[in-house]
Amino acid sequence: MRNLARVLAIDVAAPLAATAALLLLGVMLGWPLWWVSVCSMLCLLILQFVIVDLVGFRRDAVTFGTDDDAPGIRCAVVGFAAAAMVAAAVVGYVQWTLPDRAFTRDSGEVVRIAADVAEATATFSPNDPGSAIEVATSMMAPQSAEAFKAQFTPAAADLAKRKVTARAQTVSAGVEVLGPSAASVAVLMRGTQTVAGEEPAVSVLALRVALAKQDGVWKVVDVGPVNAP
Repeated sequence: MRNLARVLAIDVAAPLAATAALLLLGVMLGWPLWWVSVCSMLCLLILQFVIVDLVGFRRDAVTFGTDDDAPGIRCAVVGFAAAAMVAAAVVGYVQWTLPDRAFTRDSGEVVRIAADVAEATATFSPNDPGSAIEVATSMMAPQSAEAFKAQFTPAAADLAKRKVTARAQTVSAGVEVLGPSAASVAVLMRGTQTVAGEEPAVSVLALRVALAKQDGVWKVVDVGPVNAP
């Protein structure tokens, strides 16, 4: 029973685990040419180990796992297999887990910012006509903020003159495009506009918000209707 366990662990499981780890590393790295060469050589060494092990078993009924006179070989086999599996785990974490976490984090961040900016652009109070503009521009890139102020300040003055109150609430927001430094989010809102002495007017607003990452921070660079070209 003891020899069977050693055969299964050293002569069977270790070569299989090492080979699987090497192939998995290739998949995670995208099989660059240098790894194709390295992986081929290492897999050939593993195959040679298996062949020599089988020859030794047929000739002397002894394998590397059961040979008490060669403990160093067993340690080397186990060490190589363990190193390959650890390398696969580390590369997998770096290549797969971290990008997935970054994508999830950025997705939530751009949706939150886009929804806040979209709501601010569709919100207005005649008692504080500049507050919504300040909220929106605080999440915009400097050049976009200046352009937004130049565009909406006259409109805000007209709304204040006519005593118009506007409110907007996000119904749905979703990422259209998300890259390392640029994103686009579609925001669907329910808007309510009230004029003194009139019934509130309810409408559905659909905006597309473009964002860019500047110095590691997402900033809005453009806001427009979804059906705009």
